Amino acid sequence: MLVVLETGLPQERTQAIQARLRTLGFAVHARREGDRVVLGAVSVSGENRIEEVRAIPGVVEVKQIREPFKLASRSFKPDDSVIDVGGVLVGGPEVILMAGPCAVEDDHQVHETARAVASAGAKVLRGGAFKPRTSPYSFQGLGEEGLRILRRAADEFGMVLVSEIMDVSQLDLMLRYVDILQIGARNVQNFSLLRAVGQVDRAVLLKRGMASTIDEWLMSAEYLMAGGNHKVILCERGIRTFEKYTRNTLDLSAVPVVRQLSHLPIIVDPSHGVGVRSMVLPMARAAVAAGADGLLIEVHCDPEHALCDGQQSLLPEQFEVLAQQIRIIAGSVGRRLGPGS
Repeated sequence: MLVVLETGLPQERTQAIQARLRTLGFAVHARREGDRVVLGAVSVSGENRIEEVRAIPGVVEVKQIREPFKLASRSFKPDDSVIDVGGVLVGGPEVILMAGPCAVEDDHQVHETARAVASAGAKVLRGGAFKPRTSPYSFQGLGEEGLRILRRAADEFGMVLVSEIMDVSQLDLMLRYVDILQIGARNVQNFSLLRAVGQVDRAVLLKRGMASTIDEWLMSAEYLMAGGNHKVILCERGIRTFEKYTRNTLDLSAVPVVRQLSHLPIIVDPSHGVGVRSMVLPMARAAVAAGADGLLIEVHCDPEHALCDGQQSLLPEQFEVLAQQIRIIAGSVGRRLGPGS
């Protein structure tokens, strides 16, 4: 439920109300609206004690949150959330480009790709040091050495870094290098991983599962937020259907649906969504027109010889064209794309 407190209530009284809610069997999450505090109280006992909550001195309004994803819902927070990652604001007026190779192969590959995407306007460097692959014989990533390479390139070109975490055991290592922890489609319902990442103060990029409904996806975000980590960025990356002409079916209708249901920012990954280089640019354009807060794009200087997903990776010059076109489309929908470095 949503518990609205009196305006200007002293901090000690606010803390006392939170303590009382916990004794009644609620997990409590606080946020501030101007001069007043609003509490999200989620029952862990399953009991409906709304009348007892209304009777607490200092409480002026209590509303039920009907959605199963309580903290991720607009009922809890009507205004859009903006996630600040090292000065890069995801969910604000600027469309954020996140770009880089699918997998780290060597220092030269990452350095040259980072130079190209930063020059075109990307604010976030993406790259995989650990790669979840369907085949155990496929390239699995460089591990910590890959993270070192990514961090050096991100720092050199003034970018923040996003990379995928695959297992709870990698968390401490990832926190030493990465600004945004990516939870991929295969791990969207890895609840042990979600609980662990929910305990840390680090932004999270949560991809939709290839067979996840929007409710299931938002419930995964709820796991993170219930743990205390509200720095969640959603990423639509396509769902698996019967269609064979694309790698997945990119569900762009998820963008306006999520924006209606949730306050969390949402970006789109057209590279995995279609899996075909020639189709990435038109779907990126459509994603921004649909209201996406950013794009996650795979870029490689030599995609024909890439160790991972070369068929869907853009060349640097193609990414530059994408950025130029997105700049125009963003302006037409009341957004903007910042200049390159």
